[in-house]
Amino acid sequence: MIKGEHLAEVLVEITDTLVDDVDPVEFLRLVTTRSVLMSQSLWAGVLLADADGQLKFVTSSTESAALRELFEMEGAEGPWVDCFRTGAPVVNADLALSGERWPVFGPRAVRAGFRSVSAFPLRGRKDVVGAMNLFSSDPEHLEPRDVRIIQALADIATTGLLRERGLRDGVINAARFQRSLTTQITGEQAKGALARTRGVSVDDVDDADDLIRGYARRKHRDLDEVSAAVLADPDLVAEGAPTLLTPAEVAAMFRVDPKTITRWAKTGQLNAIRTLGGHRRYRSSEIRKMLKEG
Repeated sequence: MIKGEHLAEVLVEITDTLVDDVDPVEFLRLVTTRSVLMSQSLWAGVLLADADGQLKFVTSSTESAALRELFEMEGAEGPWVDCFRTGAPVVNADLALSGERWPVFGPRAVRAGFRSVSAFPLRGRKDVVGAMNLFSSDPEHLEPRDVRIIQALADIATTGLLRERGLRDGVINAARFQRSLTTQITGEQAKGALARTRGVSVDDVDDADDLIRGYARRKHRDLDEVSAAVLADPDLVAEGAPTLLTPAEVAAMFRVDPKTITRWAKTGQLNAIRTLGGHRRYRSSEIRKMLKEG
């Protein structure tokens, strides 16, 4: 059961975040992580409708290309589709018994280690703009009171975002909100597609973003255009792109402790690249040149 003090803390955090010029994807990631903690779920993911009314994966409580694929299957099925169409939550759907209802999604979710899923519509004043989904190993995961709390949290978060991303004159404009997120949705999907060609770790996803942005700069192409192209061909930016090494990989090449590599980076002896996640990476070409020069 969700505790009152946890709810109060989350509401204060969300309200404080909306005071700033918030990035919508980062804000929704905050909502998913806090919802997971409050409800003791295993994982949460958010989908938003694009300008054509099609649900697209946006973000999740923890980055995982394997789990992301649950939302990117061929065919429109899943609890998020149901709640988006009806505007009502889908609660404690037993995945072991969902084969007839969701013949593709259900078995895949079970193989991923989940037993139940609940989906909550992201509702503005009039429109449903997406859905948040909570996955659990417990078939009776959420109690009625928990359902009301999570839905209220989703409503508050959505209304705040729509107001922030709308016309800024007090009018909530869901269509404009959806269009404003199209670029970010495409970017997130491209990042995930590229990450799957290089592995499925969080660091790989960060590096994938660097590759996309680096390619756009080198080719003097629009970032939106490159993201869309990567969705069609993930090898587009991987081919010819600089190989980035982790501190542990560089330490092994120099035969020193990884802490030494960090110290060298801080003192300027090594040129480090920062990923969006704050991780240091090093260009393979530069490291090999240093080793060769002794």
